[in-house]
Amino acid sequence: MNGAKSRIIDYLDGPDKRYIIPVYQRKYEWKQNNCRQLYNDLKKIIHEKRKQYFLGSIVSSVIGNGNLVEYHIIDGQQRITTITLLLLAMRNLLTQKKISAQKSNLSEEIDERFLIAKWANYDDKIKLRPVKSDIEALHKLFLSDESDYDNASKLTANYNFFCEQLLKHEVTIDELYEAIFKLEIISITLEKDDNPQLIFESLNSTGLALTEGDKIRNYVLMGQPPKKQKFLYETYWTSIEKSTENELSNFVRDYLSMKQGAVPNLNSVYTTFKDYAEKSGLDIEKLLEDLLRYARFYEKFLTCKSGINDLINNCLYRLMRLEITVTRPFMLEVFRLNQDGILSPDDVLQIFVVTENYIFRRSICEIASNSLQKIFVGLNREILRFDGTTDNYVQKFIYVLLSKQESGRFPDDNEFSAALETKQIYSMRGQYKNYLFERFENFGTLETKTVYEHFDNGSYTIEHIMPQRLTRAWTTSLGENAAEIHRTWLHRLANLTLTAYNPSLSNRPFSEKRDAPDFGYKNSGIRMNQKIAQKNSWGLPELEERNSEMILAAKKIWEFPKTNFIPAQKQFASCTLDNEYEDLTGKIITKYKFQGYEQPASSWIEMFENVIKTLHQQDKSVLAELAETSDYVHKTDENFIRALKIDENIYMERSTSTMLKLSILRKLFAEYDINPDELEFFFK
Repeated sequence: MNGAKSRIIDYLDGPDKRYIIPVYQRKYEWKQNNCRQLYNDLKKIIHEKRKQYFLGSIVSSVIGNGNLVEYHIIDGQQRITTITLLLLAMRNLLTQKKISAQKSNLSEEIDERFLIAKWANYDDKIKLRPVKSDIEALHKLFLSDESDYDNASKLTANYNFFCEQLLKHEVTIDELYEAIFKLEIISITLEKDDNPQLIFESLNSTGLALTEGDKIRNYVLMGQPPKKQKFLYETYWTSIEKSTENELSNFVRDYLSMKQGAVPNLNSVYTTFKDYAEKSGLDIEKLLEDLLRYARFYEKFLTCKSGINDLINNCLYRLMRLEITVTRPFMLEVFRLNQDGILSPDDVLQIFVVTENYIFRRSICEIASNSLQKIFVGLNREILRFDGTTDNYVQKFIYVLLSKQESGRFPDDNEFSAALETKQIYSMRGQYKNYLFERFENFGTLETKTVYEHFDNGSYTIEHIMPQRLTRAWTTSLGENAAEIHRTWLHRLANLTLTAYNPSLSNRPFSEKRDAPDFGYKNSGIRMNQKIAQKNSWGLPELEERNSEMILAAKKIWEFPKTNFIPAQKQFASCTLDNEYEDLTGKIITKYKFQGYEQPASSWIEMFENVIKTLHQQDKSVLAELAETSDYVHKTDENFIRALKIDENIYMERSTSTMLKLSILRKLFAEYDINPDELEFFFK
C-alpha cells in the first residue's frame, strides 16, 4: 500500500472523483459532539493562526471506472462525510444568502470542486455515495427543500448543527474555508495484492469506535470484490441485521457459544468469530448462509413469534419478560432441530416449559444464577453425549437437568414448596413478581387476561390483603398475635393478590375490601380474588389455608419434570472437565482423553501432571507469567509440601485433593483459551 501526506481538500477536489462507502460499512454515525469538536478545531486553526492540523488517516482502495476514479473508503468515512456536510452547509447558506463571503462565487467553487460533478448524469452528480440507507437523506440535503429533509437521519442532524454554527458568525465563512484547507490527512491507498481486512485491523484511527458487529460485517465483506460484496450484503447481511435488530453482537456471541460450547467475552466477539470462521473452513457465503439461518431463529426470541404455535409464543414472551437470555444458545439448537424435523412442536413446547420452570424454581429458591450460562451453553452437547444421537431428545434433556447438583440443581417439590411458603414475594424483583402473578391468574384457562399490559400501563398493582399499615380495626380482627401475624405474613404469597383498585382498597377493613360495590373482591374480574371474596374474615387461618392452596397450585404451574430415560451402562463412567458439579472424590481414574487423544492414567496426579506439561509445551509463556502472579504456580518449590516440577522455575503442588486439581485445570484452560470439554476422564 502507498501512503502520503495530503490536504483533505486536495483529496476531495476534482469532478472525476467519486467517494464510495462500500456496503459492508456501517451507516453514518458521528454524533453532534464529534461535529462540535471538528468545528472547534477549525476555530482554533483560525484564532491561533495554525499552518496545519492533522485530521487522521483515510484508507481507500482506488478503482478505475471509465473516465471516473472511485475511492472505495475502507477507513475514514465518518470524517469524509462530515467534511462534506460542512461544505454543503456553507454552500447552501451562501446560495440562500443567509451568510455572505468576501470571495466572489464561493458557493459555486465549493460546489464544483468538492460536492457536485456539474457535467455528470443526474444520478451521478453527487460525488459522495454513502451506504444505501443514507443515500436518500444525503440527496435531500443537496436537492430538496428544507421541509422535505429526513430529520431522523444523523446526516440531517449534523448538517443542521453546522448551519446553526455558521449562522452564529463566530468566524467568517472565508476564514472557515481557509481553515479547511489546512486540514491534513495521511491518504493510504491499497494496491492490488493488499489485504484490506488486515490493514483495517492494524489501524488506530480516531472517531467513533466500531461495535463487534461492525467489525464482523467488515470481516466477511471487506475482502470481496465490489460486485460480490453487494451480492453478499443484499442477499445475507441486510437480513441478518434485520432479524437481530440492534442485538447483532449479542446474536453472534450466542451463535459462537452454541457452535463452540464456550461463551466469548462480549468485547472479543469479533476476534472469536474470526478465529471460528478461519478454523471452520467454510467459505464466506456458506458462513453467511448459516449465520442467516440462526439469525432467523434469534428473531423468534426478539419478536416472541416462534412460527410454530401460540403456546410456544407465550412461553417465549414470558422468558422475555423475565429478561432471560442465557438459554438462547441452547434454544437456537432446539429451533434448528425443529426445522430439521427432529423435534415436533410438542417437543419444543415441553423443552421451553421445563426450562421456564427450572429457571423460576431456582429463583424462588435463591440459587445463584451465575452457573446458568455454562449449563445452557453445554446442554446440547451433554444430551448428544449419551449415544451420539438426537433420539429421545426431550427425555435426555430432562435427565441432564435433573442430574445437575449443587448450584446447577433443579429444585424438587419439597425445596420449592418450602422456599415459596416463607419467601418475601413482595420484595422480589419486579419482573419476577409480575411474572408470578400473571401465571397464577392465567394458568390453566383459555380466558386469559392481559396481565402484563395492565402492569405496564399501571392499572394493575399488587395488593396486600392485610394492609402494610395495621389500623385499629385490623389489629382487633387479627387478635392478640396481630403484630406477629403481620410481621410474618405481610409480604408472603398468601397475603398478596392483584387489583386495579389499590388506592381505593388501601387500609380498609377486610369486610369493606370484600364488599365494596365498585372495587371490592366480590366484584373483581380477577380470578384469584373470587376465592378471597368467599371468606368471612382475614386472619391466620385464612392465610394458612390460602398458603397451602397456592403452593399446591404452584407445583402444578411450575411442574417438576419426570423422565423415563435411563442411560446405557458403560464399561467406564466418564465426565469432562467442564462438569464442575460432579464430585469425583474417591473415584479411580483409568484413562483420559485430551484434544482427541486417549492416554492411560494410573492416578489423578499422573493425569494432572501430563495435561499441564502438554499445555506448557503449547505455550510456555502462560505458566511463566502465572509463576509471578498466582497462588498455585511458583518459581520455586519452597512453599509446596510435595512439589511438582513442570519446568525450570515453574512448580506446582502434588498433594491436593482431586477436586482442587480439577479446579486448577479449569483456571489453566481459561488462561490457554481451551474449552474444558476437550478433557474427558474415564473411571471405574
